[in-house]
Amino acid sequence: MDGLMMDYPLLVRHVAERAETVFPDRELVARTKDGTERSTYGQLAERVRRLASSLERIGVQPGDMVATFAWNSIRHLELYLAVPSTGAVLHTLNIRLFEEDLRYIVGHAEDKLIFVDASLAGVMPKFEGVEREVLMPDAEGEREGALDYEELISDGDPNYSFPEFDERSAAAMCYTSGTTGRPKGVVYSHRSTLLHSLAAGQPDAMDIRQSDSITPVVPMFHANAWGIPYTATLAGARHVYPGPRMTPEELADLIKTENVTWAAGVPTIWQGMLQLDPPPDLAGVRQIMSGGSAVPDHLIKAYQDRFGVTMIQGWGMTETSPLASMSRVPAEYDLDEDQQLAVRATQGRVQPLVDFRIDEESGGELQVRGPWVAKAYYKDPATGEKFTDDGWLRTGDVAELRHSSYIKLVDRTKDLVKSGGEWISSVELENEIMAHPDVLEAAVIAVPDERWGERPCACVVRKEGASLDEAALQEHLKARVAKWWVPERVEFIDEVPKTSVGKFDKKVLRARFVEQPTKV
Repeated sequence: MDGLMMDYPLLVRHVAERAETVFPDRELVARTKDGTERSTYGQLAERVRRLASSLERIGVQPGDMVATFAWNSIRHLELYLAVPSTGAVLHTLNIRLFEEDLRYIVGHAEDKLIFVDASLAGVMPKFEGVEREVLMPDAEGEREGALDYEELISDGDPNYSFPEFDERSAAAMCYTSGTTGRPKGVVYSHRSTLLHSLAAGQPDAMDIRQSDSITPVVPMFHANAWGIPYTATLAGARHVYPGPRMTPEELADLIKTENVTWAAGVPTIWQGMLQLDPPPDLAGVRQIMSGGSAVPDHLIKAYQDRFGVTMIQGWGMTETSPLASMSRVPAEYDLDEDQQLAVRATQGRVQPLVDFRIDEESGGELQVRGPWVAKAYYKDPATGEKFTDDGWLRTGDVAELRHSSYIKLVDRTKDLVKSGGEWISSVELENEIMAHPDVLEAAVIAVPDERWGERPCACVVRKEGASLDEAALQEHLKARVAKWWVPERVEFIDEVPKTSVGKFDKKVLRARFVEQPTKV
């Protein structure tokens, strides 16, 4: 017997239509290089319809790859909604990648059209195979032969009707950061995007509300800005985008000036804001979401103690759309303040509809599956290496369980240090190093050792004016970790190199320090 519910396809256009009919007067804000732009959901929806009709008029077909090379902005949000709603596929390009990687990605994806911010017009290379470029006027800038974005809007049909198609059709594509090889394409469907957006909006997930003013500092070119643009639009929240103005000082000013209540970004963003003098005014902020790499417990505690702001940790990957788990204090346990902090420093409980398991045979690797988890990579013959025979995604993360259902990532499989046959977690060691008051950042890598095979090498950035030395740091660690975890080798560096999405780039550190074996 079949159910008697309507067959209603889950399509990205429903996000735009909901904003248009339910929240037409809710404000949208975006900073540009020299000013601030303002709009409403009602104006946004009309522009999305106009843009979608113009895309059809200039020859964009269902299934075509339409790329963006842009900052977080209202125009970028328009593209998030318009491109998939025509049946084309939105492909957000990482503006921080090296040209070689960009050329590979654009060629591999077979992008047909690229939208580029005028402020980035002099940075983006010319790509073979791309038929057209469209210039978006966020600043002064030119691009020879490019179409004008605002002309596409003005020439479009404000009454354009979005087409119907299968909810399993491709909606968007992002490429992984390629830390262990060529970037890999992950293709999201309309169905997966809508389900992810609904789940992410739950109170025990992102908890984005209609009353919120939200600032996604995480780039819109990175895993769909963690899905925040879609989730926040479904909720009717007020979007506040930083555009190109991304320094800690500028972000602090934006949060205060625009009364931001909810923000999201990688830990390095919030570490930088913590160093501001005078300290930022975060009185109106009720929640900060952080992720992309492990969030140190001392960072969570610092925001709670200094500003009264709750920092929550989310975990996921490009392959999981990306939100797969969120860490909040459980209601069923009576935990003191320190125990609560320890729970908040885990990666949390998986989201509804996401299954997980820890494969002890592969060293404790976390594996996941679900309706917004990738089952393959785009045009990649080596896809099978990342997926199990029974269809689970191999995350590459080594995990343990806390409080029966809280995932604690111990390390990446490639970052563990195997010393004398025993494993040392680089992530846990980094967190203990960064708990020292004189440490700004730290990354731990494995270096060859003649006696033990491998030993940890701590690459440490001191806070400005600090005089911390190797002996003092080792003494600090002796009270916090097993004696054999304490690194004999400490390298003080000016900064930890970062990937294009703000994660620690350990391959750069390995290239620099692994050539010097530790002597015992």
